Amino acid sequence: MFFDLSSLFTAKVQKEQISCCVGRGFLLLLHLFHAMNKRIVAIVVALCAVLGSLSAQNNDYIAYIEKYKGIAIEQMNKYHIPASITLAQGLLESSAGKSELAQKSNNHFGIKCHSWDGKRTYHDDDEVGECFRVYKSVRDSYEDHSIFLATGARYAFLFKFDETDYISWARGLKRAGYATSPTYAEKLIEIIERYGLDRFDHNQGNQTRYLGPHTPRLASGIVYIVARQGDTMQGIVEEFGIPKRKLIRYNDLYKNYVPVKGDIIYLHRKHRRAKEPHTHHVVADGESMHMISQKYAVRLDRLYKMNKVSPDTYSPMVGDIIRLR
Repeated sequence: MFFDLSSLFTAKVQKEQISCCVGRGFLLLLHLFHAMNKRIVAIVVALCAVLGSLSAQNNDYIAYIEKYKGIAIEQMNKYHIPASITLAQGLLESSAGKSELAQKSNNHFGIKCHSWDGKRTYHDDDEVGECFRVYKSVRDSYEDHSIFLATGARYAFLFKFDETDYISWARGLKRAGYATSPTYAEKLIEIIERYGLDRFDHNQGNQTRYLGPHTPRLASGIVYIVARQGDTMQGIVEEFGIPKRKLIRYNDLYKNYVPVKGDIIYLHRKHRRAKEPHTHHVVADGESMHMISQKYAVRLDRLYKMNKVSPDTYSPMVGDIIRLR
């Protein structure tokens, strides 16, 4: 019987080649598996970092909401801005109170100086070194944010929306140009819905509305409303949440005063002197010292003192020059 050694040799070589290929393939698979494990570990670590960051942000947001929800509700009752919108803007603009502007300047809404005559600070924003307002407290920042919206002409249309319609408010703020981000409205809505902030829009206590809400206005940096037919001091107190004794003191009124249509009613304390450029006033027919003090937002007692006259003996005459500063 003839035995072909060449075929045996060929078979042996092929077997070795196959074994070699299998060995290499196994090693390759081991390398791939090791590499995949490293990638999986890297992905898991990255996911943990992201989840940890989200968890920290979530905790910061919850803490911020708990801390400032009461002020947001107060502002809603006073100025008719949804509490959900106020909180969402505060969270977004201040990074839940962690931004440098919020921590060093108490500015939680990113409001720039514009006509601001208070303390200022400068930060890079849309442009380098932009001017931002500085507040004594976070409450002052919330109050100024409400005033900024309530007295700004470009935001006037927002107050046609219901206080529970946060979607229209969010889209309206973007349309009015509050922020330059094209997704600003969506960001606000997402925050409101994620944290259920709209539940605060229904929290108005025992507040009673009279004749519908007034439109807050601004004079010499102080918010005021104009009285309408049928207004009462109690109605204004209920609408804006200001104690009656304070409202009377702010406007130099007597205890049982009944508002007359057209009266200026200030919601904050008046100035010690008139704002520039007002230095003097020439008395017109029918004007009283109280009317002049309301016109220029100057405290009545200071007006008498500046002019060195007594409220018991002096009544202004037509043509009299009243010093305002």
